[in-house]
Amino acid sequence: QVQLVESGGGLVQAGGSLKLSCEVSRAYKMTTVGWYREAPEKEREEVGLSTSFGRASYAGFAEDRITITRNNAENTVYLRMNNLKPEDTARYFCNLDARWGPGTQVTVSS
Repeated sequence: QVQLVESGGGLVQAGGSLKLSCEVSRAYKMTTVGWYREAPEKEREEVGLSTSFGRASYAGFAEDRITITRNNAENTVYLRMNNLKPEDTARYFCNLDARWGPGTQVTVSS
């Protein structure tokens, strides 16, 4: 059964950057992996997707500030966020085949 572990979150000032990682269990084939976020009192929303061919798609709010890449050899998908804003404060999760990791917290101070 696949396991996912996110890392790289933390506290950052507005305008800063972070790179999150989603590590997928080694024996599992990494197909489409999604990044999502959940802010307090809000529903979980999609940030973007990474296909097994390395293509990425992004939610409208993320398109100009976020890049999703992957390293298939390391079974890891990355989410880089630039020019962070306080409204980006949320817990960030990755998803593969309906399985979720525990998430990593991102807090952006103004």
